[in-house]
Amino acid sequence: MPLALLALAIGAFGIGTTEFVIMGLLPEVASDYGVSIPTAGFLVTGYALGVMFGAPLMTVLGTRVPRKRMLMLLMGLFVVGNLLSAVAPAFSVMLIGRVVASLAHGAFFGIGSVVAAGLVAPHKKAGAIAMMFTGLTVANVVGVPLGTLIGQSVGWRVTFTLVAGLGVVGLLGVAKLVPDVPKAEGVRLRHELAAFKNAQVLLAMAMTVLGFGGVFAAITYIAPMMTQVAGFADGSVTWLLVLFGLGMVGGNLVGGKFADRALMPMLYISLGALSVVLALFTLTAHNKIASAVTVVLIGALGFATVPPLQKRVLDHAHGAPTLASAVNIGAFNLGNALSAWLGGVVIAAGLGYTAPNWVGAALAAAALVLAVLSSALERRGRAPGPVVAGSAPVEQRAALHH
Repeated sequence: MPLALLALAIGAFGIGTTEFVIMGLLPEVASDYGVSIPTAGFLVTGYALGVMFGAPLMTVLGTRVPRKRMLMLLMGLFVVGNLLSAVAPAFSVMLIGRVVASLAHGAFFGIGSVVAAGLVAPHKKAGAIAMMFTGLTVANVVGVPLGTLIGQSVGWRVTFTLVAGLGVVGLLGVAKLVPDVPKAEGVRLRHELAAFKNAQVLLAMAMTVLGFGGVFAAITYIAPMMTQVAGFADGSVTWLLVLFGLGMVGGNLVGGKFADRALMPMLYISLGALSVVLALFTLTAHNKIASAVTVVLIGALGFATVPPLQKRVLDHAHGAPTLASAVNIGAFNLGNALSAWLGGVVIAAGLGYTAPNWVGAALAAAALVLAVLSSALERRGRAPGPVVAGSAPVEQRAALHH
């Protein structure tokens, strides 16, 4: 794999760290600003919304900018947003900083996926995308727990300053290692928008929303589920999230490797198994060892879908894949928001802390149905039409004549 993928992975590591580390630092941030925990939660919501809307916005703004330069500009925006969060004198200013940082998220992964796929041979594209996303998954194993520990020990502002430093390293890595990728000739915004007329692109994005939404339906409520149902101590939640992150790392690499060999079968297996494991989580959540194993499996199966889905969007948005790729990253966050809301609805209805697992299982099963539908439509599109009388190939007619 080209060394340029390391630079993209470092940028992804910083982005993954800043996205998730705030969840472990909400009490400290709320206390410093004198706001409630629900109010501090807007720092999470604001970031997610920034990713959803920022992905297409920043990609459209960058259509006339060479991809390497755009990646550098996005990392610069990421650095500014995190520095603003680190020094924010008021909660509103920190919220602005979070939104500024989030604007880089979707476009970086979207454009980065296109660049990563273009650095390798066609049969290695999913593996290259997975290598970049490894930075995001490793962030959940190393960056988030370490950033949380630093924030709780010496102050959350130090954490965001260090994350900004990671952004600087990522920016320099892109500048040094990523080759100048010429902008696709003749590709205009209308070509990028035309990709959304392709049913396969829309189906892949819907699979992204539902499949990864299934993961977050369960993981959003992992703290109360593990402490009040499985019986773990409060301090164990951090290490359970590390296990989830380890599963993500493994699933991402396996998904990238096998998606290059058999993309749709990889999706069938991962989505089908994810639906089953999420359903079983309603039972395994009552046992410490079984629940810990299940958390690893959810992370692995959930992220095994990421490289194949991202590659499928790139394949079917051929010729103008950048905007579609970035919007698909926003689809992950849409799935997160949707599933978290649905999980909260079933808990509020009095169905218990394991009820979101059924929501997740249903979402993953729906994604599997869409995968089967997508494959069927693709086969139908490739099927030869009926032979009409008098329309036999020239070779056939010539043979009959003789």
